Order: sequence, then C-alpha cells, then structure tokens
Amino acid sequence: MITLKDSIEIKATPEKIFDFFTHFEENYHVWHPDHVESRWLKGRAEAGSILYCEEYLHGKLHKMKFLLTKMEPNRRIEFRLLFPISMICPKGSFIIEPKEESCIFTATLSFRFAKFFLKFAKSRVEAIERHMREEGENLKRLLEG
Repeated sequence: MITLKDSIEIKATPEKIFDFFTHFEENYHVWHPDHVESRWLKGRAEAGSILYCEEYLHGKLHKMKFLLTKMEPNRRIEFRLLFPISMICPKGSFIIEPKEESCIFTATLSFRFAKFFLKFAKSRVEAIERHMREEGENLKRLLEG
C-alpha cells in the first residue's frame, strides 16, 4: 500500500478549518473547480455518515461514496471509500495540527497494489497528487482570504 500525502500551512484556527469540512456539502464546489456534486446519503458530518461526491480526476468523472469512520473535532477526519473505488483506494484522512498562529493541514489517500499503481498508472498518480495539492492551496486561499 502507498499513501499520497499533501500538507500546507494555513493561517486559521483548527475550529475554522474543521468547520469547513462539517459544512462539506455547501463548500465542496468552491473548494476545487473539478468538484461537481456532493450530498449526504446518511447522517451529516459525523462518524457513520455516508457522503456521495462527484469530481473530475485526470479528465474523467469519478463518482465516489465515503464512510466517515472517525471525527475528532478540530483535529482529524478519517474516511473509507466504498465499493468499487475501495478496491484501489480504501481510505484517507484530513488532519489538522495546530501551531502558534496557524495549522498544518494534511490530506492523505492510501492506495492498494503500490507497485502496479506506480508503474502502470503514473499519470493518474500525478493527477491525484496535483489535485490534492490544488485542494490544499484552495483551502488556504478560502480560509485566509
């Protein structure tokens, strides 16, 4: 398994960053221009909730369902992707680490079949890494602006 990770420093409180994600459905479109749709299928921003999202990655529309597995207010959100995406990408997280007047925001996605994935899907890996970096930069711009 490999884990892609992107971190960025954001001059915002942990509460402000976490609040962005507790209002995910409303904020999804402004977070990245490739985000198409987001809606809660079960619950709402708590462990056990299921979120449906559509977004473009490497030029293709992806329809995904996420099960929120852990919510530590102002610190961490962990999720599992549901079938069929879970066969390749089973889990991810958003981590907020407070500093003096800012936070380090880290997004992770874990992928199965690491050797195969890196060898035969290199352009997809690069597109996902680029998308994650853009999401971090956009989140910084949105929350600091």
